[in-house]
Amino acid sequence: MNARPMNRLLKPATSSDPANSSGHPHRGQRPFGLFCLLLLAALVAYAPALNGELLWDDDGHVSHALLQSSSGLARIWVEPGATQQYYPLLHSAFWLEHQLWGDSTLGYHLVNVLWHTLSACLFAAILRRLAIPGALFAAFVFTLHPVCVESVAWITEQKNTLSTLFALTAAWTWLRFEQDRNPKRYVFATLWFIAALLSKTVTATLPAALLVIAWWQRGRLSWRNEVRFLLPWFVLGVIAGLGTIWVEKTHIGASGDEFTLNAIERTLLAGRVVWFYFAKLIWPTDLAFFYPRWEIDAQSVGQWLFLVATVGALALALGWSRRDRAPLAAGLLFGGMLVPVLGFVNVYPFIFSYVADHFQYLACLPMIAFLSAAAEKGFKRFALPSWCGRAAAAAVILVLGCLTWRQSHMYRDIFALYETTLARNPTSWVAHLNLGVALDDAGQPAEALPHLQRALELKPDFPETLNSLGGVLNQLNRPADAKAVLEKALQLQPRFVSAHSNLGVALIGLRQTDDALAAFQRAIEIDPAYVSARINYGWALANSGRTTEALAQFEEVRRQHPDNADAEFKTALTYAMAGRLAESTRHFRRAADLDPNHPEIRHMWGMALLQQGLIDEAALRFEETLALSPGHRGATDALNRIRRFHVR
Repeated sequence: MNARPMNRLLKPATSSDPANSSGHPHRGQRPFGLFCLLLLAALVAYAPALNGELLWDDDGHVSHALLQSSSGLARIWVEPGATQQYYPLLHSAFWLEHQLWGDSTLGYHLVNVLWHTLSACLFAAILRRLAIPGALFAAFVFTLHPVCVESVAWITEQKNTLSTLFALTAAWTWLRFEQDRNPKRYVFATLWFIAALLSKTVTATLPAALLVIAWWQRGRLSWRNEVRFLLPWFVLGVIAGLGTIWVEKTHIGASGDEFTLNAIERTLLAGRVVWFYFAKLIWPTDLAFFYPRWEIDAQSVGQWLFLVATVGALALALGWSRRDRAPLAAGLLFGGMLVPVLGFVNVYPFIFSYVADHFQYLACLPMIAFLSAAAEKGFKRFALPSWCGRAAAAAVILVLGCLTWRQSHMYRDIFALYETTLARNPTSWVAHLNLGVALDDAGQPAEALPHLQRALELKPDFPETLNSLGGVLNQLNRPADAKAVLEKALQLQPRFVSAHSNLGVALIGLRQTDDALAAFQRAIEIDPAYVSARINYGWALANSGRTTEALAQFEEVRRQHPDNADAEFKTALTYAMAGRLAESTRHFRRAADLDPNHPEIRHMWGMALLQQGLIDEAALRFEETLALSPGHRGATDALNRIRRFHVR
């Protein structure tokens, strides 16, 4: 028997413990009532984000067109690289959700809230099974803490909410197995753990966490009772983790000069990261989608202080563990669950920042449990009236809920996301880049330009920024400037398909047609499926009088993408340029059906009709153009000519 005294902070609940009024850690509870309360609180707190649009990276997770069929579901499982990361269970969930509600974002947001709430319920159940006081309070804190907003309000991070749900289910099942040693429970616990790994491999830390919990409970570890059963889990976690590291490096791009930290620098980084997350958990202010990226300098005395503080805190907790193992256990669990994102292995987001709120979604659970239990112990130690504890808990929950509600607003749309981020972190080059791209996509290239220029100032020689800047300069009729930055992008990244295509557009603007055709051809050689390059190539051919070749390019696009309005529009224009006006009309009509809000399609359609003498129909197209774009010069002039010389 363990001779050490019983853990005083995380003591067994008694009949007077408000965390467990039944006097037994597993009876007298109403899990459905708790779920309803937590779900209601979450829905209110996350209401501003529930109808939020697709944000950065969401299109890489919500099933795209090539994966929406049953064969696409099979590819998710058998073809690494078909999805951004090899998380087949996560992407199967996205596949199923797309079958249910298509592109409606409300469904995805509600599912995220549901998984988050279920995880909070499981969190409370696990704390009660472990006889840790303050379980209900801890569940509410986790549900409403603003550091969780990034994981819950961002569709992409369903990988967090789903994998955490599976991990907690595995932990719950494991704890029940520890109690009765039923082999079926062990099998089910293992299957839940595998499900967690197939949703996000950060959950590979779970077996180590279970060993820490076992040590906290009993003061020792047993090969027979714990280690040998969890050893297969460690093997599974290592395999999954190595697979993720390989994908991050080879498919996503977590390699290169941005990741060249030596062992000392990585250790310094880890010390700082731990304290950053702890601080945000205690005082969740100025939460940002992109935080500043620190410069790690082993020569800086200040940066060593974080590591010294970490070692000091662990040493104090170790010394205190003879009286109370809880502080050391909480620290080990918190730091251990953060290991995948401490900087010892490369993950692509480190190119923007070494920290992100969603990195601590799973790791915050043990620290919330510890702090909640400590708060309850503190109130009891000072013998304060019970209503004081309830009032304080209610106040904390209310404040956290308000902060989460406010934080959720930034996830309404891409502009709110990046504008809020830049207000809190003005030097975020990636926020400037992404906001510039968003403004460009919204048809505001002039507004996009300063953001892209600022992004380039903050991070020179980044190919994505150079390419986006070149595209905007093309739209602003500055082809010479565009050519210069696009050539620089291609020097840095020679197989950059979009940059080749944009360079072709710039060369067209400079009347260097042969060079432009070569640029488009190079883009198609690198990626034959790149639609924009093929359409640009076809349009350049059309303007060179090579009508047959141009139509062949457009036909290839329309064959692979029947709903591509631009291919239909360019086909119609090519026929019209060749004098085949009757043939152009059919494609103008199809283009207008595919993109009913594009005024130029209707304007050019009207011009083709006018050349065929179809005056009334042409006038109708010009009127439709003006309805979409009041003051459209071409449509206005055409209508004036019709009214002046023709009687309708």
